[in-house]
Amino acid sequence: MFFSKRLRQLRAAEVLGINRRNRDLIFELNPRRRFPLVDDKLRTKQLAAEHGVPVPPLYGVLEIQHDVRNLPAIVETQDDFAMKPAHGAGGDGILVITSQRNGKYRKANGQWISYDDVAYHASNIVSGAYSLGGGRDTAMIEYRVRFSPLFERISYEGVPDIRIVVVRGYPAMAMVRLPTRQSEGRGNLHQGAIGVGIDLATGVTLDGVWGNERIDEHPDTGHRVAGLQIPDWDRFLLLAARCQEMVGLGYLGVDIVLDRDLGPLLLELNARPGLNIQIANGAGLRSRCERIEREASRAGRDALDRVHFSKQAFGLNPAPMTGAAEESHGSIR
Repeated sequence: MFFSKRLRQLRAAEVLGINRRNRDLIFELNPRRRFPLVDDKLRTKQLAAEHGVPVPPLYGVLEIQHDVRNLPAIVETQDDFAMKPAHGAGGDGILVITSQRNGKYRKANGQWISYDDVAYHASNIVSGAYSLGGGRDTAMIEYRVRFSPLFERISYEGVPDIRIVVVRGYPAMAMVRLPTRQSEGRGNLHQGAIGVGIDLATGVTLDGVWGNERIDEHPDTGHRVAGLQIPDWDRFLLLAARCQEMVGLGYLGVDIVLDRDLGPLLLELNARPGLNIQIANGAGLRSRCERIEREASRAGRDALDRVHFSKQAFGLNPAPMTGAAEESHGSIR
């Protein structure tokens, strides 16, 4: 009885299930030959640079164990940096250094470690310790994102990121993922981060979800998660919409960070984005995907057109494109 009632509730909310996601979106819209473009973060970064999509600047890469000896030369002029595996997932293997002094390196949690510790971590990345497939990997050393003061009151230690699900180049749903003490500063919802829905039309945050619980306050800071206006929201939507042409995948999770100095930066892409974003928004993806399918049949829709459609079709408070977004349309090729 309970199962049948729950099933009816999910259908009424037009929730997209995992089987239908796999069949109608991943299988139909994402050619397997293009998966390496998003599964390899280094290739994604290089491709984004070619298309004029802003990403955190890359300082260097370590591809084999012999390269680890080059690490001092890569980081000696950088007071802070982030090191991550090109084939990692869920934040595993990411090392964030916020400062260095006298041969010591300070991690994001305040702990000081030695150069040998940093080199050992780099060696582990290259050996594949954090790789999804367990094979040899590449360590990327790049710019440390400085998250916007906008999120200071509703985030714990880590950098919040914004996930936008894009279907056939149309933004379909968005949320901001907020690190918590439970998630150890990571933005992974399965590890205890908070997912907060975002109104597609305005970029204003809604209530959030923490595990299976609806919340309106961050459990560690006590501040409300709803009602925050994300600046330059149309730039986020345009960046996300552009990624469809960039990698040729029709179903994408586009992860973007808001850097306090550089603005929106593409962090990574996901060819198999999960469905928890529906819980964060209190809305289903099924009808949105169906509406996008009908709209996508029309020819001549560029990224600006697609963003405008999504704002009008799926926003709680439909709003026009801003002038700033119109001007940035040409800068993100």
